Amino acid sequence: MKPEIMIVLGIFLTFAILEAVFTSFYKKPYQTHADVIVESVSTVATLGLIQPLIVLMSATLLGWAIPLYQGSLAGLGFLSGFALFLIFDDLAVYCWHRLAHSVPALYNLHRPHHNGEYMSVRVTFRNNIFYYLFSPPIWLSGVLIYLGLGHVYAVYLVMKMAVILSSHSDIRWDAPLYRIAWLNPLIWVVERIIVTPAAHHAHHGKHLADGATHYKGNFGNMLIIWDLLFGTAFISRQVPKRYGVENLPETTAAEQLIWPLVHAPAAAQVNKEGKGNA
Repeated sequence: MKPEIMIVLGIFLTFAILEAVFTSFYKKPYQTHADVIVESVSTVATLGLIQPLIVLMSATLLGWAIPLYQGSLAGLGFLSGFALFLIFDDLAVYCWHRLAHSVPALYNLHRPHHNGEYMSVRVTFRNNIFYYLFSPPIWLSGVLIYLGLGHVYAVYLVMKMAVILSSHSDIRWDAPLYRIAWLNPLIWVVERIIVTPAAHHAHHGKHLADGATHYKGNFGNMLIIWDLLFGTAFISRQVPKRYGVENLPETTAAEQLIWPLVHAPAAAQVNKEGKGNA
């Protein structure tokens, strides 16, 4: 197993253990049997099958189409290569995520991520199988790896996953920092660069009216800079009292995992007043 994968697994296990000790990893508030199924299947499928398959398919297709360009960016400086991943992965995730909250058909694929009425590291990879399979950022990352930036991606992946896993967990590393007065200038800068737990929890809130929920923004994956640039950021340091989807009918585990193979058109329709997390 590659070192970066081991580090990412270590980060996941660290938050899982912390949740098990302090907030209950296995039994979250409002958790259902369907939640366990969706999270287990989507996480295993995404990490164990879909992402490796996309990287392999990218290499295979590009090897057939442009074999002379394999490794052509290997000599690029680390910072330049890192910047390419920020654009073609992190910014691309922002765009894909924002689009998924704007197009009802795509929201069908993304809704499972919001359907759980709690926050946890378990939720991180919770999405419809096709959401990741058709995700442009994963394919673009596969292209950059084929072009010789795999060594940069190893570092980028660890940094990205550290932010993403921490922002989904209900073990909030940012909360104590808000209470330390002399750290306020530092955390003010940090929460405007990366996605903090407070910022992402706001995106998962269930009720817009509670003042802490902002599911129509905070689309950033690792960096919240994109939200600030495009006017979708909401930084309040508060977290919602409830999580989940608002004004949408219930759905099943099968619908969450493999729509449109299991069709549930009503589950993703946003009403004409613009209600609902889409």
